[in-house]
Amino acid sequence: MHDLMIGRLADGVDAKVHRVLVDRLWPRGMSKAAAPWDSWLKEVAPSHDLRKWYGHDPDRYHEFRERYWQELTENPSAAELLSLWRTQGVMLLTASKNLELSQVPILRDFLIQLSSKP
Repeated sequence: MHDLMIGRLADGVDAKVHRVLVDRLWPRGMSKAAAPWDSWLKEVAPSHDLRKWYGHDPDRYHEFRERYWQELTENPSAAELLSLWRTQGVMLLTASKNLELSQVPILRDFLIQLSSKP
């Protein structure tokens, strides 16, 4: 498999891989012309209701992880992202302030698990 990385838009991005924004909402203050990613796959992000419920509350992260994982199992965009990763390196990007409390590590772990299945 190729590289699968995660990152925050504010920290800069690796131009050597395909950069995918995986947030449901367009980042504030970012123009489309200045977007430092190659594609935007908002469909793979947590649902609107789940995102609102979670609100990046650290006390809800464990349950958020479980709920988002369930959403991913039913989301065809996850398979699309897996197919992309099989062909090239991918960096999953978020505008979230706290990368470790965002959906991105969960999505990465989900893709890794999905890739190990035949």
